Amino acid sequence: MTYTYHYPRPAVTVDCVVFGIDCVSEAGLSRQPTLKVLLIQRKLPPFQGEWALPGGFVQLDESLEAAARRELHEEAGIENVFLEQLYTFGEPKRDPRTHTVSVAYYALIKTHGYRLKAATDASDASWFNIETLPTLAFDHGQMVSVAIARLRAKIRYEPIGFELLPRKFTLTQLQQLYETILNRPLDKRNFRKKLLKMGILSVLDEKETNVAHRAAQLYQFDAKQYGALKQSGFNFEL
Repeated sequence: MTYTYHYPRPAVTVDCVVFGIDCVSEAGLSRQPTLKVLLIQRKLPPFQGEWALPGGFVQLDESLEAAARRELHEEAGIENVFLEQLYTFGEPKRDPRTHTVSVAYYALIKTHGYRLKAATDASDASWFNIETLPTLAFDHGQMVSVAIARLRAKIRYEPIGFELLPRKFTLTQLQQLYETILNRPLDKRNFRKKLLKMGILSVLDEKETNVAHRAAQLYQFDAKQYGALKQSGFNFEL
């Protein structure tokens, strides 16, 4: 259908800041894990050939979140991930084509579980260390900064960090994850004491395999138990 309005209106897009922890696998984290962001290389103008966040225009028949999930699947082959709305960016000149309002999301994925596949208007898709990001198209650099701040704040009061870990993990891996995201060391004794006291980790009858050091105990996040505790007023805080 064709629509005619008395006044010009801005276009609406979605953009996604996708976080992953490098070297997370079922075998464990590396000694120096890094926080990474997924970027796509733009196939079309504006900013053709430059790196940007996956995203695109919202279609008339879809919600914002549906558009974000569609773009992640179309441009990078990613689906079924933790996704949360981040912020709205509406500077009139942020897009050289027209006044475009972008609703940004951030996502958390287990990097070992996905094989990136660039498609549609993306010529490539790759992971980049947050410390060495290239210059990004549009205002995507600002979006990444806002997303990192949100992630570092929220991981302290909600257990979203488990979205980045393998299903089975050690307490060392869990601590490394938090230290990587928060960008600072944590006291080993206090960290473990707090987590174990919460009662949201299930001790598995398994230990690490194929490791050079002494095999560590494996744990699993109990989402059902956390949900029950949250309903009763429990506050996750680290």
